[in-house]
Amino acid sequence: MQNMSLKQITNAVSGTYYGDPALKHLDISGVAIDSRKIETDFLFIPIKGARADGHAFIPQVMNDGALCTLCERHLEGISFPYILVTSCEQALKDLAKYYRETLNIKVIGITGSVGKTSTKEMVAAILKQKYKVLKTEGNYNNEIGLPLTIFNIREEHEIAILEMGISEFGEMHRLAAIAQPDIGVITNIGIAHMENLGSREGIMKAKTEMFDYLRPDAAVVLNGDDNMLSSISDVNGHKPTFFGLSESCDIYASGLRDMGLFGTGCNIHFPDGELMITIPVPGKHMLYNALAGAYIGRLLGLDYAQIKMGIESFTPISGRTNIIKTEHLTIIDDCYNANPVSMKASLDILVSGLQRKVAVIGDMFELGPQEKELHYDIGRYAAQKGIDAIFCIGALSTEAYQGAREHTAENSSILHFATKEDFLGKVKDLIQKGDTILVKASNGMEFSEIVKELKGY
Repeated sequence: MQNMSLKQITNAVSGTYYGDPALKHLDISGVAIDSRKIETDFLFIPIKGARADGHAFIPQVMNDGALCTLCERHLEGISFPYILVTSCEQALKDLAKYYRETLNIKVIGITGSVGKTSTKEMVAAILKQKYKVLKTEGNYNNEIGLPLTIFNIREEHEIAILEMGISEFGEMHRLAAIAQPDIGVITNIGIAHMENLGSREGIMKAKTEMFDYLRPDAAVVLNGDDNMLSSISDVNGHKPTFFGLSESCDIYASGLRDMGLFGTGCNIHFPDGELMITIPVPGKHMLYNALAGAYIGRLLGLDYAQIKMGIESFTPISGRTNIIKTEHLTIIDDCYNANPVSMKASLDILVSGLQRKVAVIGDMFELGPQEKELHYDIGRYAAQKGIDAIFCIGALSTEAYQGAREHTAENSSILHFATKEDFLGKVKDLIQKGDTILVKASNGMEFSEIVKELKGY
């Protein structure tokens, strides 16, 4: 963390400082909301969670070397400094916003219904060929995680890539006010979080809240094949840049070469030239990730060789179209999250398997009133794709099971399991040597346990 004194922090969070005045000029070395992550001279921000109130850990973190803590109530009989605030959670956001405004660094904000994480990873893989890059890790893409990611920006970093996930109106406003991107990317407008946002139009409105807090002269990079995003002609007085497979896009791909589970080859067309590349991860969605990343790379001064190296060295993170080869199985580990669009994309990848193709699919959350219909449609889609075995897990996936049963031959292997544990109890009898197995569901289903079990075969 760069140069932030207790005096500056007090002002940034509209707080009141209590303690030795001589300490107010000292700089903190970092910020933590988890008492277990405190290091020397850190600032502790105690957050009230569902299970615990961080205020209970204030004495511990101060003994462990924290320089100061925020607090929502007066502390009596203590010798360490603290800053009294109305809300620690709001102070966390205010402080992150202040810190971001002090940084001379390019910030890329990425949002969308599907593909935020894989796009972020692709952009990072490309940009790190030239720059020192900080990126969002794990699920730190919300109103708590985003500030913590920003606090991890150090003096050596030249670019920050921030994933921005939302589930309700106004949330993107709050995230973008903190991040203030120099480059704003929207991957697509799908139907994730329909429960709170109501419709694709609602999702579009919520995602584009980002535009209100872009830096002056910021670049906007949009999926030109998305029928809603492609309708945007002006953002804050500037024309957005579109990527896609259509030649009408500013940057597009042609000459697609399907290599099955080994990825896709294509030619990327820039306004000023052309580049032949191989994307080493399967799936049409990875084409879009590569196109967005390639354009951002050119925008930030990378040459074609650097962009090619970044794309072709890309490796997916666990749970994100990660191909795992065991002695007897090929596992498509895509269990981090799911919605109808990403589920269909993953089933499309599964079709490329060489032997028996097996789909282990589970519930998709936050789909609103259409959740049963959307699960049924996934089962139908899997059956019509010719998937050899379809194993549906969870209460909502009863609908997927019905959709599959009603659109396939009776001798197909289609089963429903109420719980993940029920499935794991019978998994040895269900899989066969040589299977290609897709594992996918919303993160709350914890299908990583299924992947872990399958890796042992």
